[in-house]
Amino acid sequence: MKRKGVLLLLMLTMTLLLSSCWSKKELTDLAIVSAMGVDKTEDGRYTVTLQIINPGNVAGGMQGGGGGTQSPPITTYRGSGDNLVEASRRVSTQMSRRVYYAHTNLLVIGEKLAREDGINVLIDAFDRDPEFRATATMVIANHTSAEDLVKTLTPVDKIPANKVLKTLEFTEKKWGENVKVSLQEVMMGLKAPGGKSVVGGFRMVGNHKQARMLENLQESAPEATLRASGIAVLKQGKLVDWLYGKTARGTVWILDKIQGTDINIDWGGRKEAVAYQTVRQKTSVSAQIKNGQPHISVHTRVEGDIGEMEVPVDITNPNVITKMEQSVRQEIKKELKKAVERAQKDKTDILGFGEVIHSSRPKEWKKIKSEWNDVYFPKSKVDITVEAYVRRAGLRNKSFLSGIKENQKR
Repeated sequence: MKRKGVLLLLMLTMTLLLSSCWSKKELTDLAIVSAMGVDKTEDGRYTVTLQIINPGNVAGGMQGGGGGTQSPPITTYRGSGDNLVEASRRVSTQMSRRVYYAHTNLLVIGEKLAREDGINVLIDAFDRDPEFRATATMVIANHTSAEDLVKTLTPVDKIPANKVLKTLEFTEKKWGENVKVSLQEVMMGLKAPGGKSVVGGFRMVGNHKQARMLENLQESAPEATLRASGIAVLKQGKLVDWLYGKTARGTVWILDKIQGTDINIDWGGRKEAVAYQTVRQKTSVSAQIKNGQPHISVHTRVEGDIGEMEVPVDITNPNVITKMEQSVRQEIKKELKKAVERAQKDKTDILGFGEVIHSSRPKEWKKIKSEWNDVYFPKSKVDITVEAYVRRAGLRNKSFLSGIKENQKR
């Protein structure tokens, strides 16, 4: 009996420690935010645009009702205020549900706001909110407003926020001229020596009014769509430049974030005749201080395959492969050099050279950190070394074009 009494007392004690459902949230009471856009109005106020998921429409797809009507997978709401909290709360006056940010995975900042006011104050608000996730992806609206991006309906991907995220992931893996960064990564970059960061750019292409209409989803070639566009350079929280093309790719390469890309080289008198596809790549950066001046060394090693040849090439010849590797090295080195020159021109160390000096030469760094971006970084000597190797040539060694050329000679 005594043992049973102790067991009963233990069970009663455990029930008191159970949290039960005191913080439960019913789905029917929540407005789940998938994306949030922040713009600056003409009078200097904040405008917040929320992309709310319509769960029934997402699950059931674009279905016609009895009257032939259709409903979009998302609904957008807009509110303005003197600060971000006020603007967000004003949105609630239009809704019958509680705004729920725990599933917000995309944060869009308007270009005007990022360029004129910067994002530091905004980040402070997001960082204080216990519901907003620091892992949410941040993008800068390129030559458009955040509102236009958030309100655009996209085919294939029912939720537009997912379209943006998947596009960034895919282009980062296959092309290398864009980056996918989280709010947390941006915060770390702005707090690091030099206060800089890079953020992926996105733009709405086409008619912004058509982009918000259901008809945009019902066409095989939509009149409006969303597209990854460039890399935004942030300095002290403000947008100072846009990087595109090879300059953008060179920047991503030095940051060691290249996952895959294509390098075209000239051959046989023809421009960009051979396509080299990267498979593995690694970039390392080291730094030294000589006579009070920083000297940076960038080393990149890349391995890849031959993806396409537009001219007859005998790649069974080792000398030909060696020459190809040299051409690839030169092309990559040009892109890395462009990235360094652009960063030095902007006086913004987005390449992380200052962090390398800080970790490897802390005493010397203390002497130059206050003037790093404006004085030392623009004048730093940067040595770039590239190793490139051709590992495979696809399914065939002998070029198809070479076979045609041989047959024509017979």
